[in-house]
Amino acid sequence: MQDTKTTAGASGPRGSKPDRAAVRKLLDSVRAQGRASLTAPEGKQVCDAYGIPVPQEAVAATAAEAAKCASAMGFPVALKIVSPDILHKTEAGGVLLDLKSAEAVAAGYERIVANARQYQADAKILGVQVQQMLTGGQEVIIGAVTDGSFGKLVAFGLGGILVEVLKDVTFRLAPASEADALSMLDGIQAAEMLRGVRGGEAVDRTALAGLIVRVSELVSDFPEITELDLNPVFATAKGAIAADVRIVVDFAEQPERYRPSEAEILKAMTRIMKPATVAVIGASAEEGKIGNSVMKNLINGGYKGRICPIHPKAAEIMGRKAYPSVKDVPGDIDVAVVTIPAKFVAQALVECGEKGIAGAVLIPSGFAETGNVEGQQEIQQIGRKYNIRLMGPNIYGFYYLPENLCATFCTPFDVRGHAALSSQSGGIGMAIVGFSRSAKMGVSAIVGLGNKSDLDEDDLLTFFEHDDNTSIIAMHLEDLKDGRSFAEVASRVTRKKPVVVLKAGRTAAGAKAASSHTAALAGNDKIYDDVLRQCGVIRAPGLRDMLEYARGVPVLPTPKGENVLILTGAGGSGVLLSDACVDNGLNLMTMPPDLDAAFRKFIPPFGAAGNPVDITGGEPPTTYQKTLRLALEDDRIHAVILGYWHTIVTPPMVFARVVLEVVEEMRAKGITKPIVASLAGDVEVEQASEHLYANGIPAYPYTTETPVTVLAAKYKWARGAGLIR
Repeated sequence: MQDTKTTAGASGPRGSKPDRAAVRKLLDSVRAQGRASLTAPEGKQVCDAYGIPVPQEAVAATAAEAAKCASAMGFPVALKIVSPDILHKTEAGGVLLDLKSAEAVAAGYERIVANARQYQADAKILGVQVQQMLTGGQEVIIGAVTDGSFGKLVAFGLGGILVEVLKDVTFRLAPASEADALSMLDGIQAAEMLRGVRGGEAVDRTALAGLIVRVSELVSDFPEITELDLNPVFATAKGAIAADVRIVVDFAEQPERYRPSEAEILKAMTRIMKPATVAVIGASAEEGKIGNSVMKNLINGGYKGRICPIHPKAAEIMGRKAYPSVKDVPGDIDVAVVTIPAKFVAQALVECGEKGIAGAVLIPSGFAETGNVEGQQEIQQIGRKYNIRLMGPNIYGFYYLPENLCATFCTPFDVRGHAALSSQSGGIGMAIVGFSRSAKMGVSAIVGLGNKSDLDEDDLLTFFEHDDNTSIIAMHLEDLKDGRSFAEVASRVTRKKPVVVLKAGRTAAGAKAASSHTAALAGNDKIYDDVLRQCGVIRAPGLRDMLEYARGVPVLPTPKGENVLILTGAGGSGVLLSDACVDNGLNLMTMPPDLDAAFRKFIPPFGAAGNPVDITGGEPPTTYQKTLRLALEDDRIHAVILGYWHTIVTPPMVFARVVLEVVEEMRAKGITKPIVASLAGDVEVEQASEHLYANGIPAYPYTTETPVTVLAAKYKWARGAGLIR
C-alpha cells in the first residue's frame, strides 16, 4: 500500500472546498431513479467531492476485467458486489478480501456474482468493485444518522465487524467543529487504543478529526443523506482512509418545525411569568374544584396583580368580580389559567385569542396522553392562529415566586430562592415542591410542561436565561420535541448559568431496525447523553440527584482548577470518597512533597498524608482547623472534600463550627474554594450537616457519594462554560 493512500488528503487536499455541485448532480440522479441508497462507486464519488480519502478502486463488468484492474493497482485486493438493491454486501456473500493473484480475482468475481443472485434473484447487478486492500492500523467507524429530535448527528467509534457488538461509539450534533471532533476521539471507552498501547503508534488524530468534520459537513449540506457509514476507517500514524462507504438517502419533504424567534419567545414568556392580569377560566367558589384551588392559591399566595375569575353564571367569586368570558373583561389580560374540562378548552382558547391573551396555562387532561391526538392538534392550531403560547395541557400549572404567582391547584409554595425547576410529569412536580420545602431550597420557579403541545424546555431556557431571579435551571423531561432547538439554546445558556437535566426513559430500547451500522448504534439515550454533554448541560442520573444539584451547585464557588483534596477523619470514608471522585471524573491531586510535609506537622504519626489526608478519628477540633486552613491557603488545591467521623473528641456540631470558623476566616482574606462534606455518625450528624449547608457548605449525613456528585456537577458546568483552563 502506497503511503500517499494513507494520508488524509488521498482523495483531495485537506482543507480544500467540497465540490457540492458534483454531489448534488449525483443525488439528483439517484432521486430520478427512485433509489434509497448509493452504490459503492457512487459513495466513492461523494467521498472524493468532500476530500474523504478512500483506496484505489475500479468497477469491473467481467471476471477478466476485474483481474486486469487488480493487477494494475497491485495485490492484495478486495472484491465487492455493486448493486443498488443490495446494501448489506457481506450478508449477500458479496465481499471477498485479501485476494493475492489475478486468478483468485477472476474466480472471486464469478463467486460473488453468483452469491448475489442467490441472495436476491431480481437484484440489478452493475458489476464488481475491485478495491485496493488496506492492512494495518486501528479500525474505526465514522458515520452520521438523522435523529427525529436532534436532526443530523455525526458518530465515531471502534469499527470493523464488531462495531455493533462493542457499541463503543459517541455522537455529536452536525456540523461538528474540530474541537467537537477531537472530543469524540477521547469520548469512547477505547480512547487509549488510539493513543497507542503496548508499543503501538498513536493514530493521526488530526486526520481522524478532519474526517469527522467533513462527514458532518456533508450530511448538513445534503439533508437527504439520512445515514452514512465509513466502516472501517483504517487509522494509522500517517493518516486515515475509509475502506468502505455506505450512504442511505430519503428525498421525502420534511415539514418545517414551528419555532418563534428568541425575541418573540421572551416577550410572550415575560407576559406569562410576570403578568399584570390573570384570568382563571373555570374559577369556582366550590371547595374541591380545581378552579377553586387556583383562585385560592393566587389570592393567598400574595399575587398583587389583577385576578379575573371567568364563570358563565357567577357574579363574583372569592370577592373578585366574575365575567362570563375573557372577552367581557375590561383591559388587557396577559395569561389565562384554564381549569375547565378538555371538551370546552378549544372554544375558550378561541375567545382568548380574540382577546389578545399572550399565554394559556392548560391544566385539563384528556388530550394526547389519553389518545385524543386530534383534540390536542386542534388546540395547537388555535394557538398558532391567534399567537397564544400554550403551557400544557395535562399539567399542574406553575409557580413564579418573584411575582408571588402560584398559578396551580397544588400546594402553595413560598420558599424563595434562585433555582428554576420544571417537569414533564405532575408527580415529579410534586416531588420537586416537597423536596424544595423539606430541604429549604429556595426556588424562583416551578413549571409543569405536561404534553408540551407548544411551550417546551427551550422556551423556559430562553426566559430563565434573561431572568435575574434565576441562577440555575433544572429540568425533568421524558423527551424533547425539538432537540436541535433545545441544544442550540442550552449551548448559549450554559455559558452563563448551570442547566441540569434529568432525562427519563434512559434504559428504554431506543435503537430501531436500521440499514446502516451507525443508525443501529444510535440508541436514543446515547444520543441524549452525548448531545447534552456537548451543550454543557449537567445530566442527573436520578430525581434526587437533580434536586441535590439544583440545591448545591449554586452554593459552591466556581473552582479555579482541577486539583481536589480529600481531608478526612476516617480512613474508610477516605477510600469511599476517593472511589467517588474517580467515578465522577474529579482529579485527586498528587500531593507535592512540601505540602505533604506541611500536613504531617498537624496529624499523628499513625495518620496519613498524601491524598486523602487522614487525620484519624481521635484528633481534637484544632487538627481539623489547622489542616483545613492549610488546604484553603495553598493555591495548588482548588476544592476540598471533608470526611467527618463522629467522635466524642470532636462532636458533630463542634466539627461544623470549626469548619465554618476557618471558612469565614478565609473568606475575609478573599479565599473562596468549593467545599463539600460527608458526615458519618449518629443522628447528631444530621443537625451538623444542616448547619453547614445553611452557611454555604453543602454537607450530607450518611453518604460519601452525594457530596462528590454535587461537587462533580459544579465541575462539569465550569468546564463546559470554559471557566476552568
